[in-house]
Amino acid sequence: MRFSVLASGSTGNAIYVENEEHSFLVDAGLSGKKMDQLFQQIDRDARKLSGILVTHEHSDHIKGLGVMARKYKVPIYANAKTWQAMDHHLGIIPTEQRFQFDMETVKSFGGLDIQSFQVSHDAAEPMFYVFHENGRKLTLITDTGYVSDRMKGYIKGSDAFVFESNHDVGMLQMGRYPWSVKRRILSDVGHVSNEDAAVAMSEVVDLKPTQIYLSHLSKDNNMKDLAHMSVEQTLRSCGIIAGEYVHLHGTDAEIPTPLVEV
Repeated sequence: MRFSVLASGSTGNAIYVENEEHSFLVDAGLSGKKMDQLFQQIDRDARKLSGILVTHEHSDHIKGLGVMARKYKVPIYANAKTWQAMDHHLGIIPTEQRFQFDMETVKSFGGLDIQSFQVSHDAAEPMFYVFHENGRKLTLITDTGYVSDRMKGYIKGSDAFVFESNHDVGMLQMGRYPWSVKRRILSDVGHVSNEDAAVAMSEVVDLKPTQIYLSHLSKDNNMKDLAHMSVEQTLRSCGIIAGEYVHLHGTDAEIPTPLVEV
């Protein structure tokens, strides 16, 4: 199983996951043209996608979804409330390309099992995914105001994480955003801070080689180095030695990470 964070942040989100038989895109939050460019950068063909999995209906997650669905005739998977919330943004999607993926269920594609789980965000019914293959586990979790014990149960012990580390609280509080936006980001249905992400990761990372990709970093209220330092310090204080067990990486708004083996 391999993955690439194609894009991550408020300008657009998309994550590519593949095994030997299937390939999936999780969200298509950039224009159709930009999505094609991102696929070219990782030397993959969007025409071969087995499906696109949708996490929620916000525009930075579905901007290119309708275009890609029509252009490549790819199946689209989302839960019922997300379908209802995003339908009028997508244009015409043929019935044969519409599939329902309910909350907290598992769909199997050959030897690849994909498990959905609920997150806390200001959307209709937001959910993210855990990919399982041959005892290996990849977790994708962004766009959540906090990480509950129930979420931790789903994601604990993963071999790789794409984990939200959205903002530094001090930078956000002192920044230029209006208070209404700051309050939303800091709320339980907003985004996870560096500090809260670090604490959550310390509770779900096992003492084994683990890859963590810090994602959905705010361009105004965070920095890669700051997010990395916050998480590493917390993991070290909990006895999880970054560099020995855990390898931390940052992600960029529209620069794909290399394909990573899980």
